[in-house]
Amino acid sequence: MSLTKNKRTNMKSIKRRGTFLAVMLGLLPATSPAADASPQADKKPNIVFILVDDAGIGDFSAYGCSYGTTPNIDRLAAEGMKFTHAYSGSAVCAPSRCVLMTGQHTGHVLRRANQSKDGLLSLPAGQATVARLLHDAGYATGGFGKWGLGNPNTTGVAEKQGFDVFFGYYDQKHAHDYYTDYLVRNSTNVPYQQSGKHTWEDYSHTHIANETLKFIEENKDRPFFCYAAWTPPHDEWVIPDNAPFSEKPWSEEMRNYAAMVALVDKDVGRLMQKLKDLGIDDNTLVIFSSDNGANDECIEPLKSTGGLRGFKRMLYEGGIRAPFIARMPGKIAPGTTSDVLTTSVDFMPTAADLAGVPQPSGIDGISILPTLLGQKQAKQHDSLYFEIYEPYFQQSLRMGDWKGYRLGTKAPLELYDLKADPAEKQDIAAAHPEIVKKIEAIMLAEHTPSPHYDAPEQSEKGKKKIEKKGKKSSLPELLNEENPKP
Repeated sequence: MSLTKNKRTNMKSIKRRGTFLAVMLGLLPATSPAADASPQADKKPNIVFILVDDAGIGDFSAYGCSYGTTPNIDRLAAEGMKFTHAYSGSAVCAPSRCVLMTGQHTGHVLRRANQSKDGLLSLPAGQATVARLLHDAGYATGGFGKWGLGNPNTTGVAEKQGFDVFFGYYDQKHAHDYYTDYLVRNSTNVPYQQSGKHTWEDYSHTHIANETLKFIEENKDRPFFCYAAWTPPHDEWVIPDNAPFSEKPWSEEMRNYAAMVALVDKDVGRLMQKLKDLGIDDNTLVIFSSDNGANDECIEPLKSTGGLRGFKRMLYEGGIRAPFIARMPGKIAPGTTSDVLTTSVDFMPTAADLAGVPQPSGIDGISILPTLLGQKQAKQHDSLYFEIYEPYFQQSLRMGDWKGYRLGTKAPLELYDLKADPAEKQDIAAAHPEIVKKIEAIMLAEHTPSPHYDAPEQSEKGKKKIEKKGKKSSLPELLNEENPKP
């Protein structure tokens, strides 16, 4: 048998095993439809992933929000499963979205910061993405909101990475403009005439949310993957009406921020109602999460990071701990919680199992479908690794209840016991040298050097700032001095 034929035979065997798993879990009919079967005959479950932008875990009442309620997201949790130890892919926008799309953690993925030595990095042609995986499995694929992984005229545009349609912002900086005069559909500008009065019709999210629901309705008779990468509550913090927070004793920006979170909740409710109206609610997995922690401006007035240390761009818990809720009636038991360690790196293998197709090779994620279905999660992460290159290099690692953090590979490791100290207030590295050594070894193994970024050492600029300011400034203050907005 030739090598080519043998490879083809093995791939068929792998595909049969993937389909068998989905059949056994009750997610596909015992007899799978042929590849050319009608859309109505295909019973593969729909997948909706709602990814909000820069929202902290403390912004949602299902996780203890102190300033308001998010009833529709609460209902998702009441009717599905809430994860209590879930993480975003990174502590900032672009690498987090790259992790979600590729199933690789930030020690391996292309994007490890918003910028690089080579400017904006676009996903290469032929990149394995969850959109491409599901598209090839027969899914209609649509994305709505912020892309950030390749601008028009690059290999990284969404329609070259597995999406039938993407509508919203391709460029991250463009996504800061909620009163823009154009949005983008498959690399083509869609103009909007601004009234100058900042109405809901002028507001970009109005169009993005409406297009999200339109895609679902247009594809109700076939399996679909809807990636709702909605931009609120990312700054600029503007909104046509900041009720019901208009009289709160906060800054106007914080009143707007809270109203943007409420708007997201409202549109989650609209999406869920659309699924019910179309009669596809029971065959749709809906996941809700955020791409990274909240900004530091939101900590004091709103407690958006839920009392955790750190914020956006920091690899302490406040920068990466994320809300993660999954709902699928009849498959996910209502009102359940899970303490399984997971990040958005696990979405691709989970989607593959759900669709009954093989997982791509070379990914770092683990399918959490068994957990979602109330079964034993036999395969779990021994540790969760993170790194980021802005404002300079940081590493962190979650290993059970242990959390390691350092500014660079030459910096001493900080160690925290998250069970006893979830806010990471007490560094206990000196008392546990064996744990420190183990975490440092894993960090070394999980990091793959990238030609697009400087060597992962504590940068001279950052080191000099720490030495100069010493105890006068906290690390959050030092980081915030170089905290670029994109």
